[in-house]
Amino acid sequence: MVSTPDSQEARRVTIQDVAREAGVSVSAVSKVVRDAYGVSEGMREKVTAAIDALGYRPHTGARAMRGRSYSVGVMLTELTSPFQPQIINGITAQFEPTPYQEILIAAGTSPDRQKRSIEALIDRQVDGLIVIAPWMEQAWLEKLGASLPTVVLARHGGSGTFDTIVGDDFEGARLMVDRLVALGHRRIVHTSQPSGGLERPYVLSHTPRLDGYEETMRRHGLEPDVIVTSYSEEGGYEAARQALARPIPPTAIFAGADIAALGVLRAAEELGLRVPEDLSVAGYDNIYMSTIGRISLTTIDQSAQLTGSRSARLLLERIDGRTQPVHYLIAPRLVARDTTA
Repeated sequence: MVSTPDSQEARRVTIQDVAREAGVSVSAVSKVVRDAYGVSEGMREKVTAAIDALGYRPHTGARAMRGRSYSVGVMLTELTSPFQPQIINGITAQFEPTPYQEILIAAGTSPDRQKRSIEALIDRQVDGLIVIAPWMEQAWLEKLGASLPTVVLARHGGSGTFDTIVGDDFEGARLMVDRLVALGHRRIVHTSQPSGGLERPYVLSHTPRLDGYEETMRRHGLEPDVIVTSYSEEGGYEAARQALARPIPPTAIFAGADIAALGVLRAAEELGLRVPEDLSVAGYDNIYMSTIGRISLTTIDQSAQLTGSRSARLLLERIDGRTQPVHYLIAPRLVARDTTA
């Protein structure tokens, strides 16, 4: 007999089949699939075993018509930046024991492209959104949060309609400048990014990071020295070549992101400079690559994995009905390694 789409659909395992296999009610199976509150561990194990045995897969379209698709959208700026994928790892780990699946989209830093990407996720009937480093205006985000459960990362200023998680970027920069000054440095360059036209207080992480650097430098009686570039390896490389070509070059470069610090290290190597004997180099993020022995980068840790897992927990709370906004501030931690002296 030739298999047809209709006959394949007829053989599809249903929620009733799972209930019979597990010896429980259909509503009990539904509660386990929805990860509803109050399901006993014994019930969960029994239903999960039946689902695995029968190969049951809840139908996304049907779930969407009932009010949930059990998918969540995650917008990030790029996959090539090591820090954001670490956040994604935390998100994925938090959602792994739930029925939710993440749909990822890398949207760059253009506000218009980010908006289109988010709208595409909404068209997929996602139950909620995690938005990492959005560059669009605050009013657009507020409207988004009012219409769909949303958690925004790396955007300062708070909100009345969505949750936020940010690092204490001002404090992180203060910790690093204090460390470099304590090591005897006076000519400390900082690499930052363009503001993107965002107005305070609704700014991305690099702005308070820059504020912390400038204020701490002045507190020590030092003149801030900022090179605006991009948070990329190439951006750090170009900034370092510019700074190190001066008649009186800096003795330390504090890159606004670890990925940019890697570019600084490349420039120093090309110029025959020893790190840290001739030039101290520091970053921000504590990406995995910074821990590798040959690099061993001094940096600021801002808990990417924790940020991701916490954002997923907040989104689940939002999906389940919480309306009061929650705003988390992640404390930074100085990690002193071999690139500063």
